[in-house]
Amino acid sequence: MPSKANPVDVHVGARVKLRRQLLGFSQTELGNALDLTFQQVQKYEKGTNRISASKLHKMAEVLDVPISFFFDGVEGAKPDSDSGDLDMMSRSETISLVRAYYAIEDDAVRRKVIELLRTLGKDPAAA
Repeated sequence: MPSKANPVDVHVGARVKLRRQLLGFSQTELGNALDLTFQQVQKYEKGTNRISASKLHKMAEVLDVPISFFFDGVEGAKPDSDSGDLDMMSRSETISLVRAYYAIEDDAVRRKVIELLRTLGKDPAAA
């Protein structure tokens, strides 16, 4: 019987996937930068295979994040916990929204966009 993936490996893999998607890299592109196949990247992202320390270090360089990025929020990882926030961040519409937001060069306009979204979404922080 196959063993269940370690929750920390699943969390780290999900963070790799999130950052890869935010940067607009395909699994093949990330794999090429790491001398891996896209299938290996898939296994890392699902938490099926563990990422070695040296490979995680190289991923951090390629994805331009500190190594700690991959472990942000990991203390809450449990085998049966749902990863709602991470799932929401991995959705294609979220990634498109973030890319469009950062494409706005004017800081004042970006602040206005945030105000508009908070108003439309009835975000209590909008007040």
